[in-house]
Amino acid sequence: MTKHLTLADLIEGLGGKRPAGLARPVKPILDSRQADATSVFFAFVGENVDGHDYVGDAFARGAVAAVVERDVAVEASVLDITQGGLPAEPVLPLVIRVPDVLQALQQAATFWRQQLTPRVIGVTGSVGKTTTKELIACVLRRRYHVLHSTGSYNNEIGLPLTLLQLTGDCERVVLEMGMYVRGDIAALARIAQPQVGVVTNVEPVHAERAGGLDNITLAKRELVESLPPAPEGVAVLNYDDLRVRAMAGGTRARIFFYGLSPEIDLWADEVQGLGLDGVRMRLHYGKEQLYLRVPLLGRHSVHTVLRATAVALLEGLSWQEIVEGLRSPGMQLRLVSVEGPQGALVLDDTYNSSPPSALAALNLLEDLEGRKIAVLGDMLELGEYEEEGHIKVGCRAAGIVEHLIAVGKCAPLLTRGARLCGLPAERAHEAASNAEAVALLKELLQPRDVILVKGSRALRMENIVSELSVAASLPSPQKEDV
Repeated sequence: MTKHLTLADLIEGLGGKRPAGLARPVKPILDSRQADATSVFFAFVGENVDGHDYVGDAFARGAVAAVVERDVAVEASVLDITQGGLPAEPVLPLVIRVPDVLQALQQAATFWRQQLTPRVIGVTGSVGKTTTKELIACVLRRRYHVLHSTGSYNNEIGLPLTLLQLTGDCERVVLEMGMYVRGDIAALARIAQPQVGVVTNVEPVHAERAGGLDNITLAKRELVESLPPAPEGVAVLNYDDLRVRAMAGGTRARIFFYGLSPEIDLWADEVQGLGLDGVRMRLHYGKEQLYLRVPLLGRHSVHTVLRATAVALLEGLSWQEIVEGLRSPGMQLRLVSVEGPQGALVLDDTYNSSPPSALAALNLLEDLEGRKIAVLGDMLELGEYEEEGHIKVGCRAAGIVEHLIAVGKCAPLLTRGARLCGLPAERAHEAASNAEAVALLKELLQPRDVILVKGSRALRMENIVSELSVAASLPSPQKEDV
């Protein structure tokens, strides 16, 4: 029978005495509205909501236990971990009292990870973590039972929640590991204990909070530093990023380099962007060569393919399994295309933005046929790189687009970069709001234009896409001949 996390396991993992019974399988939840007869509700205290106020709601919906750090007014048996033991006759639901709910979640996840023996792959980097994680999991599923973190469950809460979903038949775990400051990834690695660490790149993303590019580098390096020695531990490193390449000196694990240089373990050449039809490349591994087309968008996706292929090769997959996994449908995660007015094609890349991801989106735009317009918003949390990053992106846009519409407080930086690199001033527009950007598009739009919309999440530029996806909202600016 497949081993699942039970209430008894959870109590032991939280530091309590393992009960003789309570062997029912359970799953942790953070939202009382999701509670059912298998749920253990962790009562987190957030900025605006205190989970302790919802313990009663969780129990009313069927939850068997709640983990709390203060008294709650509910009818339930109480287990105080700091006192040890269990009530003489524990009756469900059970309130489990701990000193700190977050630490308790992490402690339980660490315990449960140690009870099972999957091979864990950790993925970190400034850009491309989520797509890389998803593609690695997709490829590995061609041979193994795989658990992977969903969405952006990449922090001190999401990663433990993922690990507590482990079952005894799970053979591989793929975890995204994010950070804001140094020490974050080291803490996640202590919980997950990865044997394989994949680093995508180092860029000035969240540089304001992290304290600069050097601190980001040291933070990402924590993953490879945490790996076990070779041959069990393997660091999969981007040779084309000098900061990532240098991480090879900070680990006892085996080094596996990927990139675009012939002297490394796995490399690619003949890379060709095919617009919305994907990307084509030739892979080299030792004396082997493989021509491949995958459905990922943009030439930058070659590095995503290389990362997933590297992990698959290290985990023993055949080339046939790798190719089938790489070609799986639905792998393009964030950038989507929608039909706009007058036959326009709208590229919705509004999930978030940073200089490297904006440049990658512009490169994809360049590969497409048609007159091009870029609607670019602020890239936030760049710290000292704010001016440089926006000017660089604006400059790249100048070589691709007919019109640039820059949105937000950094719009002057984007348009300055565009003008410096040759875009006429009358085609470099600034908009103080999404509504103003839409108004400009009404004036500029021509039939079958290709429009890229991209900006940091806080700007909510998906609202622009929503306006564009309703053809009636943008009447044609062209006068018909009579």
